[in-house]
Amino acid sequence: MSEAAAKRESVATVVVAGAANLAIAVAKLVAGLISGSAAMLSEAAHSVADTTTEVLLYLALRRGARPADRHHPFGYGKESYVWAFLAALFTFVVGAGFAITHGVTTILVHEHTGNYLASYIVLGISFAVESVSLGRAYQQVRREADRWRATTSRYLRLTADTTVKAVFLEDTAALIGLLIAAVGLGLSELTGEELYDGVASILIGVLLLVVAGILARSNISLLVGRAVSDRVHRRIEHELVGIPHVDRVDTLLTMFLGPEDILVAAKVDFDDDASGSDIEAAADEAERRLTEQFPEIGYVFLDPTRSMPGAAGQGTRRTQEDEDRLGGPGGVPGPP
Repeated sequence: MSEAAAKRESVATVVVAGAANLAIAVAKLVAGLISGSAAMLSEAAHSVADTTTEVLLYLALRRGARPADRHHPFGYGKESYVWAFLAALFTFVVGAGFAITHGVTTILVHEHTGNYLASYIVLGISFAVESVSLGRAYQQVRREADRWRATTSRYLRLTADTTVKAVFLEDTAALIGLLIAAVGLGLSELTGEELYDGVASILIGVLLLVVAGILARSNISLLVGRAVSDRVHRRIEHELVGIPHVDRVDTLLTMFLGPEDILVAAKVDFDDDASGSDIEAAADEAERRLTEQFPEIGYVFLDPTRSMPGAAGQGTRRTQEDEDRLGGPGGVPGPP
């Protein structure tokens, strides 16, 4: 799948999730007001938070995709992480805060109206709709994981596409939250104790705290300037030391400039007899090889570095052991 196609799919995934959450939020709110259930009202707040999150993630995709200009020569990719972080913060404050506060209040003072039917109907419909949204997000995650020859869990942990990661985690949390709400309502109806409904609301809030924490941490790491994974780092080294006239790579630095944009900078020791034209050709070959292996790499900078006395054996050289570890010349590592 091309980079443009991947971006379009990410936008579609976010839009589908947002539309589903908006419809569900209205239904949950009505059911919560009719039944007086703390868990249902917390689920309504959960869906409102998710809907707002999808709007922020849509902004992240659109704002981050703007082309580079004179004032932002590396583009606006990192801005997508700002909006994604705000989305996580909104989930943390609004969704989790309301659910936990309302759950505690319910346990202490609230009395249930006793009308459970509307809540059960909405929970069932919501579960079906959220399942469709999660299914779409999972398909995209699975395709990207297969492209990187990684497991789904590894891809989700390491991917720089935090918008798809957010949709997947939030839809998963939504399904778990619906189950928690259903159990809380059922126990409250069977026992007549409001405690279970309030506890369910608190658990939904804790669930949102966990998801928001994971997403916030991921976006902060990328905003600060996260490097690619160790496996991709080794693969880049492997490609660079295989270029004619390159003796070794002394220093290799990488950083995500956006979900689909990676910067590579390396201090390279060339052969002593390499001419200026040889170095220029090597730089062109480096960019060709790396972008062929990883289309996400947008910038490649090589800094010719003179060998230091006593540095023999230091730096990175290609060996047969490297070939075996990386799966041969055509081996593809896990996600960046």
